Amino acid sequence: MTVHELAAPDLADAEQAASRRTAVGRVKMLLVLLACAAPVIASYFTYYVIRPEGRTNYGTLIQPTRTLPTTGFATLDGAAFAARSLKGQWLLVAVGGAACDAGCEKRLFAQRQLREMLGRDRDRLDKVWLVTDAAPVSPALRTALEATPGMVILRADRAAVAAWLAPVAGQALDDHLYVVDPMGEWMLRFPAALEPQRAKRDLARLLRASGSWDDAGR
Repeated sequence: MTVHELAAPDLADAEQAASRRTAVGRVKMLLVLLACAAPVIASYFTYYVIRPEGRTNYGTLIQPTRTLPTTGFATLDGAAFAARSLKGQWLLVAVGGAACDAGCEKRLFAQRQLREMLGRDRDRLDKVWLVTDAAPVSPALRTALEATPGMVILRADRAAVAAWLAPVAGQALDDHLYVVDPMGEWMLRFPAALEPQRAKRDLARLLRASGSWDDAGR
């Protein structure tokens, strides 16, 4: 037997085998992703679909959800801030300029009160104030806010925030409080004329529905 008599490798069969392996790998990856996302999907389904007759949510559900920007954030002192570090907690987000007028102060107060109203679940939610200009924040306001638990104050590029969060038509971006899930997805917006008790019920239901997969802390 000579070299010329050996059977030539079947390249077509090899390519088909490689394609099959690639397809199987992709299917496995999708299954893993679905398994990871299933608890989140199930909690939202429980909250928004399987609910008693006559029950309605107060906030507006955002469909599809919108992912937290990866850039455009900094601390008030100008240091770079990794947006991914916000993940792992429910977030109640306020937006506004550093001057913080009466409406801004009212929203920040409501933000603090809503977190406290959650009782033992309050450690699963952080308050975030995105300051969308370069003006200085009042030292007294900053001290008061940073003294409260679960508060994060960040400088944020207004264009990046506006591409992520959105107000109701006819309202300003600054007029609402926004709810972001622990995966960094904006999924709920509260009305501008906030009714704290109704907003609290929405938050409590969300935290209860997600209790099987979300723990306090990052």
